[in-house]
Amino acid sequence: MTELKQVLALLKQQARPEQLGAMAKFGLTGDARLGLSVPALRALGRQLGTDHPLALALWDTAIPDAQILAALLADPKQLSVSEMNHWTEGMRAWDVCDQTCLNAFRRSPLAWARIPVWARSDKEFVKRAAFSLLAVLAVHDKKRADADFIAILPLIAAAADDDRNFVKKSVNWALRQIGKRSSQLLPQAIALAEQLRERPEKAARWIAADALRELRAKQSSVKQA
Repeated sequence: MTELKQVLALLKQQARPEQLGAMAKFGLTGDARLGLSVPALRALGRQLGTDHPLALALWDTAIPDAQILAALLADPKQLSVSEMNHWTEGMRAWDVCDQTCLNAFRRSPLAWARIPVWARSDKEFVKRAAFSLLAVLAVHDKKRADADFIAILPLIAAAADDDRNFVKKSVNWALRQIGKRSSQLLPQAIALAEQLRERPEKAARWIAADALRELRAKQSSVKQA
């Protein structure tokens, strides 16, 4: 395993403190953030290669940049349920959450079963992780049956009343990606969005309106094809 202190030194060499203010305006926050770009972190991830122990150590620094790098270095097949739960508990920014779901969690054989567990959490980024993971699986898990996504739609309906910004945006993202996954799922997603549009909660109506713009455009393009 590469020494943790060596990798932290590499990260600090590429720190961009002048970017932190602009990043914060987009919600890219977190104590000790260094300001590295995702392309820079990806390049460093390729340089270091898969190193699961190092990934676990980097995560526990709580530095957002280091946590994104951790997701790039982790071996998804080695991730345990306890490690995945620990990582979601340690998320403090939406980019850390989404990059972890995209680069590590979605490749784990344990991923699908984590979604309903995290969706029941009251913690903002744990709950976001459930729906961000669902969104990326809708795009990347080509082998999963559409029926599995239909069966999980009630989780979206249940979470649509959560007006926390980082939760409702991930719920919306999951609904849109499921709808765009296939011609079978598109009408299912539209039907759910139409139901959400009639609900009293402001968050549900926002999720519906935003999703319907994209899903109906997709439906029109399919009909014209």
